[in-house]
Amino acid sequence: MDDTDRWRDMASAPRDGSRILVTIRPSEQGPAEVDLAYWSNGDQFAGEGWRASDSSPGHIIEYAEPELKCWMPMPSANRTSVPSPWEGDDDQELYGSGI
Repeated sequence: MDDTDRWRDMASAPRDGSRILVTIRPSEQGPAEVDLAYWSNGDQFAGEGWRASDSSPGHIIEYAEPELKCWMPMPSANRTSVPSPWEGDDDQELYGSGI
């Protein structure tokens, strides 16, 4: 697995507007999912925060920090599938054993 193909803690996600993949935490609305998101510094529509617009054209989705579990850089163009959502039990597992 390439270093870019691993999930990372949201605290380290870039907040420069670049698009990244995020794992959305499971909730009563459904299981964990992967979405394409970016950090917005705010505009006439809303304040700063995580947004997604590519999954539903014409509709901007805003994510609260607690909704997003982890992130990874956009995969290379030769990848044939979207990665599975992070399903670990503990956020510390993102960095190793969690010990």
